[in-house]
Amino acid sequence: MQTTIEISKEYLHFAAAHFTIFSATERENLHGHNFHVALDATAKIQPDGLTFDYNILKDALKELCDSLDELVLMPASSPHIKIDSDDRYTYVLFADERIPFLQRDLKLLPVRNISVEELAHYLLERLTVHPDILRQDITTLVLKCASGAGQWASATWQSKESL
Repeated sequence: MQTTIEISKEYLHFAAAHFTIFSATERENLHGHNFHVALDATAKIQPDGLTFDYNILKDALKELCDSLDELVLMPASSPHIKIDSDDRYTYVLFADERIPFLQRDLKLLPVRNISVEELAHYLLERLTVHPDILRQDITTLVLKCASGAGQWASATWQSKESL
């Protein structure tokens, strides 16, 4: 018998700035969101009536949120931007713009765009390589990311054994 544990804590959030890229010449203005993260984890109920220690998931999610908090997020895999830097700044080159950022304020993510869709997949990928999580008998993870009320994207992972 399996069950799904939903983890949706108020502290699972991060504030970040970004702009969405629409084409090689069109983007949003730089702005910010208070992103929220939630996770559903499905696993077999063990003989003791528990699935697994889901504090492991809560701690890993909190660590991921903290790693993105109060930063400008940029998509390092976008075909429409280039990244350049010197000893003081990192520059995002988009169309005819050269946008400087202090290196400490900028986080480059291996995604194509900074969207809830890409962030959901990015966060889920980071979770599924976490050694403590890999040791759990989890069959399915569904990570959800929101940039505002009523605007969620989700990404799903299934263990090889459950396929």
